[in-house]
Amino acid sequence: MSRRTPVLPALHIAGNAIEPGNTYQLNLPLGSLYTSTNVTMPVYVRRSSKPGPTLFISAAIHGDELNGVEIINRLIHGSRLRNLRGTLIAVPIVNAFGVINQSRYLPDRRDLNRSFPGSSRGTLAGRMAYMFLNEVVAKCDYGIDLHTGAIHRSNLPQIRANLDDEITRDMALAFGVPVLLNANLRDGSLRESADEMGVKILLYEAGEALRYDELCIRAGERGILRVMRHLGMLPPSRQKKFPIEPLIARDSGWMRATDSGFVRNLKHLGDKVEKDDVMAIICDPFGTQLDKVVARKDGIIIGCQNIPLVHEGDAMFNVAYFSEPDDVVESIENMHDSLLPDDTILQN
Repeated sequence: MSRRTPVLPALHIAGNAIEPGNTYQLNLPLGSLYTSTNVTMPVYVRRSSKPGPTLFISAAIHGDELNGVEIINRLIHGSRLRNLRGTLIAVPIVNAFGVINQSRYLPDRRDLNRSFPGSSRGTLAGRMAYMFLNEVVAKCDYGIDLHTGAIHRSNLPQIRANLDDEITRDMALAFGVPVLLNANLRDGSLRESADEMGVKILLYEAGEALRYDELCIRAGERGILRVMRHLGMLPPSRQKKFPIEPLIARDSGWMRATDSGFVRNLKHLGDKVEKDDVMAIICDPFGTQLDKVVARKDGIIIGCQNIPLVHEGDAMFNVAYFSEPDDVVESIENMHDSLLPDDTILQN
């Protein structure tokens, strides 16, 4: 008796029928510029003839966060997807208007990641959120949303997710970056709306706005592939074990400028700090010390401001707090050695 090939359920995105065993490049209509030039959301769909989960990867929800665009480009042009099971939906640019303007926000000054679930008759942000949520996210079982730090701020590669959920926590551990943050859901965020739909989602933070960072790009691409293997979408890797032991932060907080002036950083991204360590010195234009920024407790710097100018109260260092910070430092060093063995970093 011959074995019958399972019939896969129909998949439709914005009126397009996505057939098994095919790859598609779609352009979802978003609206137009003042010049009547149409703007679209590019969507790549690779659907295997073999059954499996449906995973979306998204980037540039904030239009100035570009690392994720390159991560998706490398992923879809690489050779690892040849043995795909299930369906991969990759959206390299969600917020095309923001990318055009090199801006985090939309032309109506709204943050797309605070505009979900959106509305088909709402503002530009609301319409875009509604389109992405209903035509992409709602079709999926899992998702990975790619972000960077804000302008003039860099983030250490890290995963933020609801780590109280076992399935999501296992995905986060599989991603394989040193820092995992148990992040609460924010009103209007993609993660909140996805959670309400039952879609398990990770948020990957790494690098700086409007810049490519080779370490962050490699860590992101490798992390996605690891999650896909964990979900059974790709066969197990034959390479040696990735030498990263992810650790969950108990809490995190920003260290803020205690005065206004010019900054001399003594601690940097990925550094361990101990309570009462001097992290930075703030000087006046003549180089005279005005004040210093002192660590409140032991932790690891997972985000920092890059521009050497501050006003009093500005956020300068984002510090995550772990029970074993030395282990995190070792994992960060292993990540560097594994992903950039020649110690070269491409930054544009």
